[in-house]
This record gives sequence, structure tokens and C-alpha cells, in this order.
Amino acid sequence: MAGNSLGKEFMVTTFGESHGNIVGVLIDGCPAGLSLSEKDFQDDLDQRIPAQPKIVSSRVERDAAKMLSGVFNGKTTGAPIVITVENKEINSGDYEQIKNLPRPGHSDYSAHIRYGGFNDFRGGGRFSGRITVALILAGTVAKRMLGKYGIDVLAYTTSIGKVRSEKSFSVDEIRKNRGLAATRCPDLVCGKKMEEAIVAAKNAGDSVGGIIECIVLNVPAGVGDPLFDALDADLAKALFGISAVKSVEFGAGFGVAEMFGSQNNDTFLIKDCCVTSATNNAGGILGGISSGEPIVVRVAIKPTPSIGREQRTVNLLTMEETVLNVKGRHDPCIVPKAVPAVESAVAITLVDHLMRTGFIPKVLLDKKD
Repeated sequence: MAGNSLGKEFMVTTFGESHGNIVGVLIDGCPAGLSLSEKDFQDDLDQRIPAQPKIVSSRVERDAAKMLSGVFNGKTTGAPIVITVENKEINSGDYEQIKNLPRPGHSDYSAHIRYGGFNDFRGGGRFSGRITVALILAGTVAKRMLGKYGIDVLAYTTSIGKVRSEKSFSVDEIRKNRGLAATRCPDLVCGKKMEEAIVAAKNAGDSVGGIIECIVLNVPAGVGDPLFDALDADLAKALFGISAVKSVEFGAGFGVAEMFGSQNNDTFLIKDCCVTSATNNAGGILGGISSGEPIVVRVAIKPTPSIGREQRTVNLLTMEETVLNVKGRHDPCIVPKAVPAVESAVAITLVDHLMRTGFIPKVLLDKKD
């Protein structure tokens, strides 16, 4: 099955399936001169798998990136970059038994129709959360580029199921604490309650979803385009490329529907000789173009479709209703694994737009990384 692409100047194409030999990414348009090695990917790959085994699938891949092209003597060359990760922990037997029984809430049925039954159904194939590994590989490259210009992208969990943190986090708290919590929530006390909610759902043969927030610091004003190439529109498109995402909102989000204009409008003022705003209900984007305020975006992640409870479905061979009992290894909550994927989708989109405006050049002449 063909890969899927994102971006115009910084173009990212992912490939591979959940139970295939590899998953990987092709990055076209990365500027020459960026320091890059295989070890640079390890931290982000490790962040995908929480250390708490009770809240994740028993399929734990020891992922390691392998760069096949586009880097020479430790620097990007300007040529397309290909990076792969091998799939090792594969057990496809359980999927053979249910290949004609689409899982409710999963892409099984729509994929079967779209590809005439020829799609790789093992582990969800192209539609598996495993494919976010490829997105994370590209995100690592994008974040290294953004870091050269002081732009920071930070994603973290704010709720799982009905457990929600009401705290406001400083940037330092996010950086320090999110990696310490298996749920990737900077509120460590609330993070433990989130773990308990995941385990409770798992013990009941069920699953839970949650919300991930991502903030971007130091994006200059003027990045983006109106209408169909709007920065927020492209961010939303990239985020919806993560299959578990069902909703995206910026700034005050759906809350603006209940506000008066006098409440929603972010008043402009001068601070340190620069234009800023008193609030950030817009989430750092106005008219599809960055305002200079922090970009704030949240995504809602659905509960894992593959659950231990008996569910009703249909047999696509006999066209009769039947009962489905899903076996195999599945996450009771996708949210912690999705945090680095959300961060990566945002970083990739920002790099693409910054290259369109010329803020990031085609050759990085600064030798310092």
C-alpha cells in the first residue's frame, strides 16, 4: 500500500504496516547542513512506550532508527532522507481469525471497502498506531531544525477518561515532569490517578481515551497563509493524520461559542517595544497566520477500539450479524503513546510553513547545533 504524504516544502512520506518488516519515513526538502545521527532519534522513540507495563500493550518494540540516505559525515546533504525502524515483536495469528469480522470503532470495515479486501489487516496494517513511529522519526528531524531558531514544541496529557488535571503548567514543569509520568501528564499526582483509570478500564475489558495539549513557543508572527493553506488548517490536517484523533481545537476552542466578542477578543498591547496580547483565546493563530503568541492546540484521542468485551459485528463473507471477541495485544489507552506523535505532527507542519516563508533557508550555514 502506498505511503501518505504531508507538507509542501518539507515533505514527509510515511510507509510500512504494523506487522510488515519495517515502518519508515522519507523526508524530502530537509535543508543541508543539519547535524543528524541515528542516536538523535532514540529519546523520542523511547518516549512512545511508557515505563509502566500495566497501562500499555504487551507488544513492546525496542525501536532503533536506521538512516539509509540523505546524511553524510554527520550532516544532512539536502537529498531525501530515508529512515526506517524494524518491526520485531509481531504475532499475527489473532488477526487471521477475525480478518472478516470488522472491529467496531476501528478502520477495518472502511479499509476493506476502500481497498477491496487487499489491505494488510494484520494489527490494523496501515491504520495501526504503530505507524506513528514513522511520524515521530520525521518529528525528531523537524524539532532539531526548530531548535536552531529557539522554537520549542511541547506536548503533554491533560486528561484520560474522566480524570482531568485542572492545573496550569509552567514550561519548566512540562519539561521536567511529563517524562516522569507514565501517562505523560506534568501533574504527577493526577498522572497517578490517570494510571488507575486506565488499569480499571483494562480490568473491565474496556478502554479509555483522553486529551493531549501541545504548545509551541517563540513562533514569529506572520507564518501561514489565509484560507486553504492556513497554518491552523494544516496543523489540524496533520493531527488528524494520527488515526486515533477525533477532535482538534485551538486556544479557547469550542469555548468561544459561549463567549461574547468582548470576552473572546485578545486585546493588543505593547510590551518591550513589541506587539503582544493580554490573552490568547486565539491560540496564537489569527486568519490562518501566526500572531507571535504561543500556539496552543488540543486533540481528543478516542478509546482504543480493540477491547476485551464481547461486541456485535458482521461477517463480511457471510453478510450475517455475529459476535466478536478480540484477542491479542492492545493498549487500554492510546493517549500516552500519542503524545510524541502529536508533538511531531505539529513540528513537521511548522517547519514546512517556516520554509515556505523563507524563515528557514535551504542550507543551514550555522555550523553550531
